Amino acid sequence: MPSPYRSDILFVFLLAMGLYVAYLARSVLLLIYVSALFAVVLSPALLAIQKVRLGGWRPGKGVAVVLLLAGGVALLTFLFAFAFPPIFRDARALAAEWPRHVASVGERLKDVPLAGNFDPASLQQYADEAVGGAFGLFAKVAGGVFWLFSWLILTVYFILDGERAFRWFLSMFSGSQRTRLEATLLRGRKRMSYWLIGQGALMILLGVVSAIVLGLLGVRYYYALAVFAGLANLIPVVGPVATIVVAGVVAAIDSWGKLAAVVGFYVAYQQVENAVLVPRIMQSTVDLPPLAVITALILGGALAGILGALVAVPSAALAAVLIDEYLVKKEVVEVPAE
Repeated sequence: MPSPYRSDILFVFLLAMGLYVAYLARSVLLLIYVSALFAVVLSPALLAIQKVRLGGWRPGKGVAVVLLLAGGVALLTFLFAFAFPPIFRDARALAAEWPRHVASVGERLKDVPLAGNFDPASLQQYADEAVGGAFGLFAKVAGGVFWLFSWLILTVYFILDGERAFRWFLSMFSGSQRTRLEATLLRGRKRMSYWLIGQGALMILLGVVSAIVLGLLGVRYYYALAVFAGLANLIPVVGPVATIVVAGVVAAIDSWGKLAAVVGFYVAYQQVENAVLVPRIMQSTVDLPPLAVITALILGGALAGILGALVAVPSAALAAVLIDEYLVKKEVVEVPAE
């Protein structure tokens, strides 16, 4: 057999073996990818710490990482001490009493004109699946301590040694290809970091505002509902609708007026978010069409659950940069000679 065919067969075999091994180790590879992604997101904060001057002293990268970790530990300590206990309490109570609340709202709807034929069983089944899946996250957090520490350690190593790993990866390509790939990956990193920082800010803002408004309205389980609203805001269109449905059902337990206030608040917030907050907080968007965003979320969720959905859109942003650079055929406009 000629040598070229033998080398091609060997290459295909090794590629297939590599893909099979990657499939078997997909959870570890996802952990590595998420760690690298968060290292990219945290790099601006790290650079900001390194720019701080105390007299003639400026913190190095190692000290900056320690200060960043100390700030994160302090924040987690505060959350576990003050914020998480009421959230867990409300989430447990809401998950346990949800079927009864949905049935109660369904009975009340029978007294509303044009809603007498409403069957709450279908809504209850859908709501049980949605809320059970969302709040099941809290039950799984306790079992993910090892994963969390592994992620934390890998993220720190990517922050400290990520530049060298990046240069090593680029060294596999020739000079002209290396320069082009480096510029492309840097553009992708910029889009990814902007999306994650902006989306994280929007999620936190919605969660805090929801807790304040729902608390003032006297809505039950407002701690858990606020956390659900912040997490659901990660998913375009479907997330806000799910938030309105879940919070609306809980508010309707007490009165229709409270339901109207909750729905009005979330509708008004979405208008403000889309018109004011998104342009200002997310100064640079991922520039992806809605179909691409929804497709990425579906694929990410199917492949890796909630974590996959979390990294789906920034991954799609990186893929879009690579596709635009290497696959899209750009038209060259010729200027006619005078």
